[in-house]
Amino acid sequence: MKPPEKVKKIAGSFDLDHLEVWRSKIYHAIVGARKSLDDPRIFHKLALIPLLAWIGLGADGLSSSSYGPQEAYIALGSHTYLAITLGLMTAVTVLIISYTYTVIIEHFPSGGGGYIVASHNIGPTAGVVSGSALLVDYILTITVSIAACVDALFSFLPLELHVFKVLVGIFLIIFLIILNLRGVKESVLFLAPIFLMFIVFHILLLGVGIGTHLPQVPVVTAGIQSDFETDLAVIGVFGILAILLRAYSFGAGTYTGIEAVANGMQIMREPKVSTGKRTMAYMAISLALVSIGLFFCFLLWNVQPEAGKTLNSVLADSVFGGWAFGGLIAFLIILSEAILLLVAAQTGFIDGPRVMANMAIDSWLPRLFVNLSERLTFYNGILLIGGSAILLFLFTGGSLTFLIVLYSINVFVTFSLSQYGMMRYFVNNKEKEPAWRKFTSIHIIGFLVCTGILVLIIVEKFSSGGWLTLIITAGVVFVCYLIKGHYAKVVKGFQKFDDLLRNLPGVPNYNAEPLNPKGKTAIQLVSGYNGFGVRTFLSIIQNYPGLYENFIFVTVAVVDSGSFKGASEIEALEESTRNGAQHYVDLARNMGIAAEYRTEIGVDVVDTAVELCVEISREYPDSTVYTGQIVFRNEHPLQKVLHNETAFAIQRRLQYRGITTVILPIRAEPEKKESVEKAEANGT
Repeated sequence: MKPPEKVKKIAGSFDLDHLEVWRSKIYHAIVGARKSLDDPRIFHKLALIPLLAWIGLGADGLSSSSYGPQEAYIALGSHTYLAITLGLMTAVTVLIISYTYTVIIEHFPSGGGGYIVASHNIGPTAGVVSGSALLVDYILTITVSIAACVDALFSFLPLELHVFKVLVGIFLIIFLIILNLRGVKESVLFLAPIFLMFIVFHILLLGVGIGTHLPQVPVVTAGIQSDFETDLAVIGVFGILAILLRAYSFGAGTYTGIEAVANGMQIMREPKVSTGKRTMAYMAISLALVSIGLFFCFLLWNVQPEAGKTLNSVLADSVFGGWAFGGLIAFLIILSEAILLLVAAQTGFIDGPRVMANMAIDSWLPRLFVNLSERLTFYNGILLIGGSAILLFLFTGGSLTFLIVLYSINVFVTFSLSQYGMMRYFVNNKEKEPAWRKFTSIHIIGFLVCTGILVLIIVEKFSSGGWLTLIITAGVVFVCYLIKGHYAKVVKGFQKFDDLLRNLPGVPNYNAEPLNPKGKTAIQLVSGYNGFGVRTFLSIIQNYPGLYENFIFVTVAVVDSGSFKGASEIEALEESTRNGAQHYVDLARNMGIAAEYRTEIGVDVVDTAVELCVEISREYPDSTVYTGQIVFRNEHPLQKVLHNETAFAIQRRLQYRGITTVILPIRAEPEKKESVEKAEANGT
C-alpha cells in the first residue's frame, strides 16, 4: 500500500537541513545565542569587575573553609586546645601564599599562573608538571566542592536518603557544565546572589558564635593552659608539634583555590592587574577571617563530629539551637554553604580549560583545546573537565574524606614550582627589578612554606590514597610528552614543505587580469602562508595542468585562546591573515593565473569556511574546492584527536550542498634516510 501523499510530503521535507536547524535550535536554547566578534565592546561585556571575579574565582578559596578547617580540627583529636594556634597558622599561610600570587599577577598579567611561571622561568618540564598538576587539581576542585556541597545538603536529611548523594552530585556537575557552556560571566551573575548569601549568613554565624561566648573565654583559656601543660608532661614539645603539624597538613585543602585568580587574569576587567590584585585581596582576607573564626568557634562551643553531619552544621545547630527559629537559621546557613560550594566548583570550569588552552598552544595537549565556541567559551575543555569530574565522582562514590586526600597534593606541587620559578625570575632580572631582593625574599618564604606543606601532605596521606594523585598526575605528564613528541615529528616533516618557500621558481608571466566568473575556478582553502599551502597549490597545478583559469584562496582568521585577549589582538590576526592570503595571490599571478583571496573571521573554521565556499561557488558556478589533509604512514585513532581533520568535515558539508570538494593527501612524517636514498637510486 502506498503511503498517503501528506505523509510522503512530511517525510520528504524532513531532510538533513531540517535536522541541522533543529539541532541548532536545541543547542542555542541550552547554551544561548551566538556572540558576535564584530561587537567592539565584546571584551568589556565578557570581563569581570573585582566583585564578580571574587565570586567566580575567589569562591573556590572561600568555600574551602567548609571542609579545610573541619579536617584540620578533627585531626587534632582530643588536643583541641591547639585550635587557636592552628587557626593562626592557617590565616598566616593564606596571607603569605596570596601575597606571593599578587606578585605573580603583577609580573605575569596575561594569566596562566603556575603553568606560565614554571614554563618561562624554570623550563618546559617544570611547566608541564605544573600544568598537569593544575589540571588534575581543577578536576578535583569540582569533585571536592560538589561532594562537600552534597554532604552539606544531606546534613539535614535522614541517613536512609544518603544513598542518593552520588546521583545528586552527578546532576549538579551536569548542571554546571551546561551553565559554563553559556559563558563565564553568565554563570557568575547567576550564582552571585548565592555567594552574597553565604557571606551574610557566615558573618551572622561567626558573630553570634563568638559574641555570645565571649564570657567563656577566660574558662577556655584556662582549659588551654591546663591541657597544654598536661601534654607537655606526657608527650613533650616534639609530640605536641607533631600533632599540630599533622592537623595542619590535613587542613591543606583550605589553601586550594588561592592560585585561581592568577590563572584567570584573561577574564578580568581592565586594568587587569589592578582588578586581579583587588580580587586576590578580597579572597585572601575573607578566607583568613572565616577560617580563624571557625577554629575559634569550634573551640568555644566544644564542637564534636556527628554521624552524617558536617562540623559546620553541628556548630550552626549549637549556636542557634535555642532560638525561636534557630533550626531554620541553621538550615539556611548550611544551605548557603552548600550552594557556595556549587559556586566554588565554577573555578574548575573557568580556569581548568584555560590551563588546557595554554598547554595546547605549547603543543602539550591537542590543539582542539584552544578552540572557542560560538559563546566564546572553551567548550572542549569544559566538556573534558566536566566529564572527568563525573567519572572521578563515580569512582570515589562522592567520598569527601577520600577526595580531600587526593586534592591537596597537586595544588602544592604547583605552589612550590611557582614560588621557585618567581625566585629565579627575580634573580635573573635583578637589573630590571629594583626591588628584586625584597621579592626574592618573599618567594623564598613562600617556597619554604609550600614545600614544607607538600612534604607533610605526602608523608601523611601517601599510604591512605595520596599515591593515586601522584600516579594520575604522572600519567597526565606522560601523555603530554607523547603528544608533544608527535607534534614535534610532524613539524620536522613539514620543514621540507617550508623549503618550498625559499626555492619557488621565478616565472616572469605575471597575470594582472581580473577573474572571469564563467571560467573554471579552483577554490583552495589555506591557513596562513606556509609550505603546506604552497605544496597543495603546486599539486593542483601539476595534477590538472592548464585546467583552471581562476584561483581563489580562502582563509579563516580563527579566534582562539591565543588571539582572544583584546581588540588589538583580533585586529592583528585579521591583518596577518590578509597578508598571508595576499602572498598566495601573488604566487598564482606570478605563475600566469588570475587569482584573488577571500577571508573571514570566526571561532569555528568549518562553519566559516563552508559559508565562504558556498558564497563563492554561487559567484563562480564552475568551481571546485581543494584542501590538503595530513596523512601518516601508520594511522592510529589518536591522530583524529591530535589533528582535527577539518578537511573531511568541510568536504562532507560542501558535498551535501552539491559542491565538488577534493582533498589532496599531504604526507607529514619526515622521510626515513634509507627511503630517500632508495628513491634517489631509482630516479624517483
